[in-house]
Amino acid sequence: MTMLTTLATHPGPWHDGGAPGYWPIFPIMFGLFWLAVLGTGFYLVRRRMSAAGAAAAAASDPMAKAQALLAERFARGEIDEDEYLMRQSTLRNGG
Repeated sequence: MTMLTTLATHPGPWHDGGAPGYWPIFPIMFGLFWLAVLGTGFYLVRRRMSAAGAAAAAASDPMAKAQALLAERFARGEIDEDEYLMRQSTLRNGG
């Protein structure tokens, strides 16, 4: 019996009378892959939009600008801790 006749009579586990039993896995995995791609894209776009919105809100808020400037001056050493705390308290109390 030659190899060709053996293959013709015994096709092996892949095509022994039909398709493999796990054929539904491939379309399901393909769908899950594209759901993951779309979900990741949605997450990244939403994160970028919320970060841009927060930055715009902080830029338009004068109190946030004043606190940021005060923190920068303290970090650079232009004012000491007592003056920083006093000015921070003044900003919070609005007076």
